[in-house]
Amino acid sequence: MAYGGGQIPVLILKEGTTRAKGKDAQRNNIMAAKIIAEVLRTTLGPRGMDKMLVDSLGDVTITNDGATILKDIDVQHPAAKMLVEAAKTQDNEVGDGTTTVVVLAGELLKKAEQLIDQNIHPTTIVSGFRRACDKALEVLKEIAVTVDLDDKETLKKIAVTSMHSKSVGIAREHFADIAIEAVKRIVEERGDRIVADVDQVQIVKKVGESLFDTQLVEGVIIDKEVVHAGMPKKIEDAKIALLDCPLEIEKTEFSAEIRIRSPEQMKAFLEEEARILKGMVENIKSAGANVVFCQKGIDDLAQHFLAKEGILAVRRVKKSDMEKLARATGGRIVTNIEDLKGAELGWAKLVEERKIANDKVVFVEGCKNPKSVGILIRGGLERMVDEAERALHDALSTVADVFEYNKMVAGGGAVEEEVARRLREFAASVGGREQLAIEAFADALEVIPRALAENAGLDPIDILVEIRAQHEKGNIWYGVNVFTGKVEDMMELGVLEPASVKEQAIKAATEAACMILRIDDVIAATKPKKEEKGGGESSKFGGGEFS
Repeated sequence: MAYGGGQIPVLILKEGTTRAKGKDAQRNNIMAAKIIAEVLRTTLGPRGMDKMLVDSLGDVTITNDGATILKDIDVQHPAAKMLVEAAKTQDNEVGDGTTTVVVLAGELLKKAEQLIDQNIHPTTIVSGFRRACDKALEVLKEIAVTVDLDDKETLKKIAVTSMHSKSVGIAREHFADIAIEAVKRIVEERGDRIVADVDQVQIVKKVGESLFDTQLVEGVIIDKEVVHAGMPKKIEDAKIALLDCPLEIEKTEFSAEIRIRSPEQMKAFLEEEARILKGMVENIKSAGANVVFCQKGIDDLAQHFLAKEGILAVRRVKKSDMEKLARATGGRIVTNIEDLKGAELGWAKLVEERKIANDKVVFVEGCKNPKSVGILIRGGLERMVDEAERALHDALSTVADVFEYNKMVAGGGAVEEEVARRLREFAASVGGREQLAIEAFADALEVIPRALAENAGLDPIDILVEIRAQHEKGNIWYGVNVFTGKVEDMMELGVLEPASVKEQAIKAATEAACMILRIDDVIAATKPKKEEKGGGESSKFGGGEFS
């Protein structure tokens, strides 16, 4: 609302619209982001705690995976949603380090709030943060160590480090071996760069057995059963036809009327249908196929003909699974059955239907050079199987990151402390008010070793003083060992992380913090009437889980 010259109110915004501006808006946004960061802070590191999330239907998720927690909680505040987006980006880009992004962004905003209280303008802080971010990335590139991609032990340490915070316990090494083998299979060269697309690793979860029974399949697992009881359940030296067309009589696209006046005409009509279906099956057989995976339906009569020919068939296979089958077996997906020739067929050593838990699944195994592989996760508890999937996702992602950008750094807060130390030296050369922002950025980076120490029940001040002292002496890989409570060389202990995870975390956290800092006006539209039945607004934070 504004007032004209004669004090007549001029309505600009809709009735019920709320507006917060200036320092109030900034404080509200910073507060919301800090609350999200506090929620995740206790999950950081091997000694971090888990969160139990209960959704509106009563389904329970127990995890300390940052991406999963933020995905499952219903965050309402717009500024908090930005941190959720930053964590999603981190997960999509590098697959690990989501908790680090949110905790770091929260700490950057906390330090920025202190600078705003000293009357330093948000634009100056943002400018300082961006310069600090560029310098931090420069330092990371300088200190990162090159990884030998044939050194399985180093790759294993990287995979195990990513799973240390997950509750898969003693199965970590087994999972690490599986992750390394899976990524080695799917790696491909495109021009002058190496690409490892983790989406080409298919993960199938089945409750039962133990985590140690989790296995890598050099091929694909199809979560379907063989369509007909009369078909063989096991075929060796499988020649596989991949069809994206139905083995059914297609309905015409236009309306047609067929008048049948005698039983003979009816019989001829049905026989023609059978002849068409038999022709389709003969096409498959003449191409040399003894296994059929069909993305669409297979008619009952076609099933009968396939069974008579001794061909194993599976129908309604997911499109993503069909693509993985094509990559694994070397076959080509055919959209017209008449185009099916021997050259289009894929090959696998074995195709077999097996019963796992209470479900029947089809294994396609022993592919020559599979560019897509499957992992069957087992575990005694549904919650454990879900957590194992998250752990395996992190392990696969970190190993893939190293293949794509073969640089690593030490974990345990060592790299953050070294970057913070270099930033303080850099700040002195900048001078002015930006120097304060760069120093604040350096202090914020130390939240990682501090949170690791706190979560392990150690004194964070003692740990930070000791880490700083070691880094001043030039021991750049010294970090906090949460198991012994001492400051030790993380590189020697084998606590290793891909450099790309740290780089992306610093970039994403800085961008999220800068975006929130630049907001000085929040104009919120009125909510629809039906949502207001619950009894008024929850609070100035906009309701929801963290209001």
